[in-house]
Amino acid sequence: MSAPALDDAVHAIMREASERAIMPRYQRLGAHEIDAKAVDDLVTVADKDAELILAERLAALLPEAAIVGEEAAHADPALLDRLGDALCWIIDPVDGTNNFAVGKPPFGILVALAERGETIGGWIYDPLRDRFCHAQRGQGAFIDGERVSARASGSTPPIAAISLIFADAAKREALKTHIAPHYTLVDIPRCAAEQYPRIVLGENDITIFERTLAWDHAAGVLFLNEAGGKVCRPDGSPYRVDDHLRPGMIGAATPALWDELAARMQKI
Repeated sequence: MSAPALDDAVHAIMREASERAIMPRYQRLGAHEIDAKAVDDLVTVADKDAELILAERLAALLPEAAIVGEEAAHADPALLDRLGDALCWIIDPVDGTNNFAVGKPPFGILVALAERGETIGGWIYDPLRDRFCHAQRGQGAFIDGERVSARASGSTPPIAAISLIFADAAKREALKTHIAPHYTLVDIPRCAAEQYPRIVLGENDITIFERTLAWDHAAGVLFLNEAGGKVCRPDGSPYRVDDHLRPGMIGAATPALWDELAARMQKI
């Protein structure tokens, strides 16, 4: 299948999941349709139903690929062993569930395709904007079919969205003391499907992630890197989906911004 044909097929599948399982529930969820998987980690009936649709349609598209969905992996952690398979679809049916559950944006759908642990395709769909961000390895990054290049905001100091939610107390304090004063801080959207486009579009300059789960980051990492930005581990090693339990990642609109932040991170 050609790259454009694959993009079109995945886009159609994501839109179908949105139209059938997600948007009909937006701002209409009952309390019985929201559960807590862990502290500050919600799941809704929309997540579960959308993942079933996505998994079924993606399996038909590439029958040879394994499928690791966020909700399926929560129910059966053994599925995580498939992330390093020859081909593997990775699904986040509703990224930003905590936002979705209370009826506010942003939220989105994330789908990635990995080959032996390396992401080769990433697709990000925003149902509210009907915005489709996508990238395939070596092919560049696109939003709604138009090629995009990551750009800095031009602000001085640079704009930073730093997630402290999953950092331990010592690291949280170090980030506040040694990193935050060098940047203009903005709220994180609690939605990777929104955060990665913000960096590409020049709304944010840098971001720091502590938790780097495959369904949250596989698509966005490829999208930002293909757009000419830089996102990888703080030591410069690439992000791999089969190493997604390893904490820590830096994303930036330009390699220079990444280098500047990484140098500061090495001192804490």
